[in-house]
Amino acid sequence: MAGRVICFGATGFTGRLTAEVMVRAGMAPVLAGRSAEALVDLTGELAGLGPIDRPPTWQVADAQDPDSVRALLTSPDDVLVTTVGPFLRFGSAAVEAAIDAGCGYVDSTGEPTFIRRVFEQDGPAAERTGARLLTAFGYDYVPGNLAAAHAIDDARRAGRVPSVVEVGYFVRGAMHMSSGTRASIAGMVDAPPFALRNGVIAATRGEVITFDVESREWQAMPVGGTEHFTLPRVDSDVRDVHVGLGWAGKWTKAAHGAAGAVNAAASMPGVGGLVRSGIERVSGEETGIGPDAATRRESSTLVVARTRDGVGRELSHVVVTGPSPYDLTAELLAWGAAMLLNGRARGAGALGPVDAFGMDDFVEGCARMGLHRVD
Repeated sequence: MAGRVICFGATGFTGRLTAEVMVRAGMAPVLAGRSAEALVDLTGELAGLGPIDRPPTWQVADAQDPDSVRALLTSPDDVLVTTVGPFLRFGSAAVEAAIDAGCGYVDSTGEPTFIRRVFEQDGPAAERTGARLLTAFGYDYVPGNLAAAHAIDDARRAGRVPSVVEVGYFVRGAMHMSSGTRASIAGMVDAPPFALRNGVIAATRGEVITFDVESREWQAMPVGGTEHFTLPRVDSDVRDVHVGLGWAGKWTKAAHGAAGAVNAAASMPGVGGLVRSGIERVSGEETGIGPDAATRRESSTLVVARTRDGVGRELSHVVVTGPSPYDLTAELLAWGAAMLLNGRARGAGALGPVDAFGMDDFVEGCARMGLHRVD
């Protein structure tokens, strides 16, 4: 039986964008979610966007019913793409189902604790079953992997040893967040960021990272990403990796200080749940809500990576640009699924984009989405 692509969470904001990309590419995805009525409506809306002989289909599944998620997968050749978050609350069923089936898996999380769990706990289990896990395969954190891989290559070509890699994520224009993104942020408040220091992943508050790009200073607050796990696989001399998120612009330092205070409060017994619930109320209860196409066109992706040697001297500096974060995420999820579906992944377990597909295919695929280096 040929493998299928399942888009779990298809009626949510990011899931819908991803499903549309898949249908336009002729992938005939199985659209999955909790509401049969919403899935029927979405299937009808998308059916005319792809080949007439490869329409999308639908199947009901609920992240809180693990058996229904397992029922989505019928073959090790299947690929499960999930946008169902917050992933710390709802992500386990999908990744466990993929591991049990030994199939491909791609998700849209940006939650550091979930990412760390996939690499440290789920990865070894996936290696045993042959599952291929691509976590955080969207705006966060694929562009940073691309920029950093280029920066590492630049340093090596100059005969230098890149010991330290620093990555910063930014958005040109206003960052309009979807309801799902706000909910994920609410789920991250009691999880301190982590970094790779001297080859060891450890929780740390870290410091705000500053980058000079386009004749101005950009600041990013530390966050845990996939790069901490994936970049040492690109180059074994990489011993320190620091990743920062710069959505807050000029308020980054203040936001970093506030995040530390919230995190400290959330770590107190009985307080963490109250902090999370408060942020969730501010985020709102509506789901599937996000910026429309015109609003998304007002923003674009800007990601920076630089390498340093063991004494702190800068060796290389790379800037990557691309479409708006949400459109880029949809394109990346669909591309990752297509690569897995076509058997292009190398190995099994929790994989980064370079070790999964190789640098050449990774760069070429990103370029087709408009994600590429500009310096």
